[in-house]
Amino acid sequence: MGQILAIDYGKARTGIAVTDDMQIIASGLTTIETPKLVDFLTQYFFQNKVDEIVIGLPTDLKGNMSGIEEEIQKFISVFEKDFPDKKINRLDERFTSKMASFFISQSGKNKKQRQEKGLIDKVSATILLQNFLEQKR
Repeated sequence: MGQILAIDYGKARTGIAVTDDMQIIASGLTTIETPKLVDFLTQYFFQNKVDEIVIGLPTDLKGNMSGIEEEIQKFISVFEKDFPDKKINRLDERFTSKMASFFISQSGKNKKQRQEKGLIDKVSATILLQNFLEQKR
């Protein structure tokens, strides 16, 4: 059994989280500059067994797609060509950034650390992945 990798896609930065090989625990991995995402994934997939990925589905409170969805669709097209063996799952990512900010504020980090946007992206990806694991069970 391989890992599941989650992507919290953003215009500038993308948060990445992964499970352990038993697909039990979600952990934040990194935040990567979005233009470097495919190169990062190529290297990561070469070094690690990843069975499937989860990409956030950005919707507002009314269920309408966010503007970033168009960029995500472009990324998915590239991803499917480059990694045809990886299953893609989509999961509603509403409130993950707000939840990430809340959890970070409760973690005891100082103000500068709490405001680091890359940390929020990584924690958002972790929440997305944990939600996916819970739905899968």
